[in-house]
Amino acid sequence: MSVVSISYYLVLSAILFGLGVLAFVFKRNIITIFMAIELMLNAVNLAFVAFARAWNQLDGLVFVFFVIVVAAAEAAVGLAIVITIYQNRHSLNIERVNLLKF
Repeated sequence: MSVVSISYYLVLSAILFGLGVLAFVFKRNIITIFMAIELMLNAVNLAFVAFARAWNQLDGLVFVFFVIVVAAAEAAVGLAIVITIYQNRHSLNIERVNLLKF
């Protein structure tokens, strides 16, 4: 049985995190921005699980649990905000959200 090196997991995690950052910076749709944040959180979870497996420690898995809880709360609050913005502005473009302050 072959064992996959931790470096492969960390490279995949870095690629996923980089894609999430790029999507966060360049996209203008609020839902896409929330998806990018979730992608970054999942990339961090992958790194935590890889380190927990490599060092045979459960601490990384505890952090993963807390990150999943935070991601679920962020998704619930974020979805409520997105629905409210769409009802008020009839658009999910991030540039139109800036107009809410006036």
